[in-house]
Amino acid sequence: MHPPPRRRGGLRRLLTAAAAALALPLTMLSTGSTPAQAAAVQCSVDYKANDWGSGFTAELTLTNRGTEAIDGWTLTYGYTGNQRLVNGWNGTWSQSGSTVTVKNAGYNARIAAGAAVTTGGQFTYSGTNAAPTSFAVNGTTCAGAHQPPITVLTSPAAGAVYTQGESVPLAATAAAADQATITKVEFYDDTELLGTDTSAPFTLSVAGLTVGSHSLVAKAYDSMGASASSTPVGITVASGPAVVATPSQLGVQQGESGTYEVKLSKQPSANTTVTTTRASGNTGLSVSSGASLTFTPSNWNTAQRVTIAADASGSGSAVFESTAPGHAKAAVTVTQLGAAKTYDARFLELYGKITDPANGYFSPEGIPYHSVETLIVEAPDHGHETTSEAYSYLLWLQAMYGKVTGDWSKFNGAWEIMEKYMIPTRADQPTNSFYNASKPATYAPEHDTPDEYPSQLDAGVSVGPDPIAAELKSAYGTDDVYGMHWIQDVDNVYGYGNSPGKCEAGPADTGPSYINTFQRGPQESVWETVPQPTCDAFKYGGKNGYLDLFTKDASYAKQWKFTNAPDADARAVQAAYWADLWAKDQGKGAQISATVAKAAKMGDYLRYAMYDKYFKKVGNCTSPSCPAGTGKDASHYLLSWYYAWGGATDTSAGWAWRIGSSHAHGGYQNPLAAYALSTYAPLKPKSATGAADWGKSMQRQLEFYRWLQSDEGGIAGGATNSWAGRYTTPPAGTPTFYGMHYDEKPVYHDPPSNQWFGFQAWSMERVAELYQQTGNALAKSVLDKWVDWALSETTVNPDGSFLMPSTLRWSGKPDTWNASSPGANSGLHVTVTDYTNDVGVAAAYAKTLTYYADRSGDTEAATTAKALLDGMWKNNQTALGIAVPETRADYNRFDDPVHVPSGWTGTMPNGDTINSSSTFASIRSFYQDDPAWSKIESYLAGGAAPTFTYHRFWAQADIALAMGSYAELLE
Repeated sequence: MHPPPRRRGGLRRLLTAAAAALALPLTMLSTGSTPAQAAAVQCSVDYKANDWGSGFTAELTLTNRGTEAIDGWTLTYGYTGNQRLVNGWNGTWSQSGSTVTVKNAGYNARIAAGAAVTTGGQFTYSGTNAAPTSFAVNGTTCAGAHQPPITVLTSPAAGAVYTQGESVPLAATAAAADQATITKVEFYDDTELLGTDTSAPFTLSVAGLTVGSHSLVAKAYDSMGASASSTPVGITVASGPAVVATPSQLGVQQGESGTYEVKLSKQPSANTTVTTTRASGNTGLSVSSGASLTFTPSNWNTAQRVTIAADASGSGSAVFESTAPGHAKAAVTVTQLGAAKTYDARFLELYGKITDPANGYFSPEGIPYHSVETLIVEAPDHGHETTSEAYSYLLWLQAMYGKVTGDWSKFNGAWEIMEKYMIPTRADQPTNSFYNASKPATYAPEHDTPDEYPSQLDAGVSVGPDPIAAELKSAYGTDDVYGMHWIQDVDNVYGYGNSPGKCEAGPADTGPSYINTFQRGPQESVWETVPQPTCDAFKYGGKNGYLDLFTKDASYAKQWKFTNAPDADARAVQAAYWADLWAKDQGKGAQISATVAKAAKMGDYLRYAMYDKYFKKVGNCTSPSCPAGTGKDASHYLLSWYYAWGGATDTSAGWAWRIGSSHAHGGYQNPLAAYALSTYAPLKPKSATGAADWGKSMQRQLEFYRWLQSDEGGIAGGATNSWAGRYTTPPAGTPTFYGMHYDEKPVYHDPPSNQWFGFQAWSMERVAELYQQTGNALAKSVLDKWVDWALSETTVNPDGSFLMPSTLRWSGKPDTWNASSPGANSGLHVTVTDYTNDVGVAAAYAKTLTYYADRSGDTEAATTAKALLDGMWKNNQTALGIAVPETRADYNRFDDPVHVPSGWTGTMPNGDTINSSSTFASIRSFYQDDPAWSKIESYLAGGAAPTFTYHRFWAQADIALAMGSYAELLE
């Protein structure tokens, strides 16, 4: 009946230099008369340039090929032309003549054996721009980095449709670098190995693919041990012959026309006519050519075009169906756009890629994966997990789709999927009726490091009453909590089978499985977690399941437990707000009114995120004996890092619990959602005090931003009501916000939670939306300063490539908050330590600038928003969306040890042993079957840091949303 302390890693990238940034340079000391000598440097340097004709950026990855760490490095190299340094990052850059010198920054001075650091600079030039050929580190010449092979899957074609039982011809080309040769090519269906070919031409014929969508990959190996995978190619296997149409989404501007292509999936025995008609929708769209197309046994696989014409004044979407006798029909949704809506057309094009089943963004149930790619470790530790953030982005994506097309069925459908799979059902939380609101939970202190766990439960620490449980039950007639759990193993890779309504069904279960990871203090990174099921029936793990890894008690009961990510639920409310406005503008508000009412209900329960973890009184709580709250005085009115709830699995056991969180992060606030829940009638909660709480929260959140705003303009970390997670005394002089203490990096420290610019962009976008809707003066003042700072740190090059802040470093503190006379925070500072072209963050940043520019009229903000969107559209297109390569030096942590107390033993569902010798990889042996695993093996063996091009669902959705937002407000 006792809640373990919880934390969750936000949906963040672990940045390339994260591991190095946490290691300080070591001072070498000698006790003898002769100084200690470091081993000779062994290194390689990988050089990449992005050239736009008159200038370029250079990215250099320095890998330590030796057996000992490099403590402090100076990299030198030379150009043969007139290249001149403009600026640099991730080090101190200088140039003398043609020689360029880069000295390490303080945070990346140490390069562990086998690890790498990345640094970069910007240059101008004229004439030729030859790449440098020689590099030296600390005076020692480095070897060139061996490049992996280039692999392309040439067959089948993307979007191809095959009939069940028909052989699918796979073919790939592969080219090796550095005089190496290709030794073999493997062919995969997602992560399933289909077969191998060891000689060119590399081919494979596969006849057993199941009906549905498939993501095919070719992976080449060379004679030097390097390997690389192709871009995935999506195909569909149909149960019979079918008409194939691409794309599935098409935007046509008023007075113009657009085309899509049709062909047959299988060779017919005789001539076959494909007829295309408008099946439903906007009558302003019509077939102007290609209404009847004939395919013969010889040209059946050659695409022919259907042209759709738009009249001069219509709007909305229509479905066009292409049919043929004996074939499954194909449907294309065509949307008539305004005469100048280029960015809406981009939205639809990207939306079509995201929602194409063959592209791999969704599970068979329609759940969005974290990423198309499976080998990715961030807050989710596998690409085919998902988070509540992904569900919330799906809702927002479908809301924008409704705005552009007038079709609101997909928005309603997205909420239904979320409700079915990510909001725990009555069967998942069966003992809430036993919850005692006067004693919500038993206290367990948080600790600084994982090796201090399990944490001793302490019933002697006072806990305040839960003041909202009774009014929630009164409003909704249930004891159940209506909020999303934060993480889910969609393909049941771990094997818990903990799907909605089931408790540890096992590896054979095919449905999505609830899991949890982070449990052990701020230093527990994703690399140090032990995944566990949310319903722990002691079937896996040790004798007490996984419970005794986290809390210390006399005995343990089988139990269920869920953790909510407040930023995701708030984003769901935010999406519902925009959906309701847009639908009502179209006269279709009634179509989504029931869904919007569910969003209001979710927002009502989201108030648990406003409360101290153990409902203690907020303000100057510096000891576990500090007073318990008596009601709303336990609320800080901010969106904290989580709320959680749980109870016994035995329905006669008689206990359940709920907790809030004492830690509030600037990146999690959502004043737009607070505004909607307090002011916008369709989203006002049913409960007696819900709307009033959210009204107070909106003002408190805006004050929070103002309190955390640095002298330059960036927003610092946050505040806590429980220092170190155990109500201890903070350092003397720590400033406060309504009695909560300033925390530079609340919740997690590896990497520091305040360093990612993405939190800035996500959070300020919500402030900008509130400002655009209301003109709120405090929101404007925060944005004015933040936008000036962000723009000053942003570079857009003539070719459209761009760099914006990536990693931030903080110093100083804010002034203690005085609401009537806020301080200037002249002692709180932020420095940008490196820059990025991350397209997902760039999309959120562009949206911030778009909403801000619409209300303020700021032309630089509007111009930069457009430049970011145009640049990624021009330079970063892939077959699956928009993405950029990423070098993941942090993947050396696959070998990181996972703390398991001595003597504790257990097993994962697949049989992986859990004990004091466990590592991240050893309890996740499934990764060894991943087609990208050889990249990790090579890196762990001393090779270069691997590079991946990831298609994260949230990033692709945010890019599409940024296009739609720009079309609505500034186009």
